[in-house]
Amino acid sequence: MTDTIIVGCGYVGSRLARRYLDRGLGVTGVVRSEDGVARLVAEGIPARRCDLARDEPDALPFEGAQLFYLAPPPNQGVEDSSLGRLVDAFERVGHPKRVLYLSTTGVYGDCQGAWVDETHPTEPTQDRSRRRLNAEDRLRAWSRSSGAELVVLRVGGIYGPGRLPLDRIRRAVPMVRADEAPYTNRIHVEDLVEVCVAAMDNGVDGAIYNVSDGHPSSMTDYFMQVAEAAGLEPPPLISLAEADGQLSAGMMSYMGESRRLSNRKLREELGVELRYPTLIEGLCACGLA
Repeated sequence: MTDTIIVGCGYVGSRLARRYLDRGLGVTGVVRSEDGVARLVAEGIPARRCDLARDEPDALPFEGAQLFYLAPPPNQGVEDSSLGRLVDAFERVGHPKRVLYLSTTGVYGDCQGAWVDETHPTEPTQDRSRRRLNAEDRLRAWSRSSGAELVVLRVGGIYGPGRLPLDRIRRAVPMVRADEAPYTNRIHVEDLVEVCVAAMDNGVDGAIYNVSDGHPSSMTDYFMQVAEAAGLEPPPLISLAEADGQLSAGMMSYMGESRRLSNRKLREELGVELRYPTLIEGLCACGLA
């Protein structure tokens, strides 16, 4: 029997799957490729292939299961058509009893460095965040009509072993000076897994939880701390005006949003005690020494 389905069973999902397998529960990890299936099976995780960009997911055992939807949306447009395909399938083959959706703090848009809790308006400025908000809205409407439960996590930047900007630092790609860089928010992957489990087990139906370590800092400070922990030369610093001609469009899009994420609701309602509440502690657990 499959108790838990994890759609998008990658960096976060494989760790989450192992947590449920250790509980003695049935898990199915869903990935887009046969290579992904082989990787999960090699880790002892039962897996199925389904690329929601083109495949109908009718054969997956959704009915009565709890579903983690961790898959990213498509790269274009303002709607998550892959998630829409999944929700449509629920009407045909039965639906899960409870869904946890991994969203992004980008749905809040640029908050000019202000502290942001879950009551803050959603005003995404980038299409990638609009797609996430579209997915939230689609799931919320489906939850109301079906009676299935839904919990949404709005997650900051995820870091951990194998998920650090080491190559960028080694290539000496410049960063914007800290006094001009926006606030960013992060969470260690192991803490995110703990939050996912707690939210699935105890999260209030319909609730939204911000997920971060509660210690926002600039992206520049993050890169500097990673470089120091790894024993690398820190990246060169440039002004924001200079960055517009030297950094990628993708990186510059992050320079246009600044917010500090409150995780108070997460701590108080879910009772999660983070193992890595600061970046220093988190980097120490990344095996950089």
